[in-house]
Amino acid sequence: MVAQDPTSEKTYTRKIGRRKEATAQIRMASGQGTVTVNERTVETYFPYFEYQNMIQAPFVASGMQGKFDVSAKVKGGGLKGQAESIRLAIARALTAHDPEFRPALKKLGYLKRDARVKERKKYGKKKARRSPQWSKR
Repeated sequence: MVAQDPTSEKTYTRKIGRRKEATAQIRMASGQGTVTVNERTVETYFPYFEYQNMIQAPFVASGMQGKFDVSAKVKGGGLKGQAESIRLAIARALTAHDPEFRPALKKLGYLKRDARVKERKKYGKKKARRSPQWSKR
């Protein structure tokens, strides 16, 4: 979805990414390459270098690093799930901006929604599959 900001003349793209229990809503507009997550810089929100690289990966794969500003709102899940949901949303926004990026992003798996979630606990079990300890006597 391409929309226009009423306070300025910038057009931006809005996309959603999900992973486990995490959901990310991003707004991507042309700019200097700043990434903010929940109104904080990406370095303060994700202190681990691995997660920062995960968020920048779609830009590196498409050769567009430093060309877009990203504002993300993330909720739910842990840090890794949140970082992966932002990565999916950014990859979707890049393909909406230019469809030529799709093959490169798809080959690296950035456009694939990882739908694995935690299995629910069943009755009579300690966890999802773990049975109570069996005692012979």
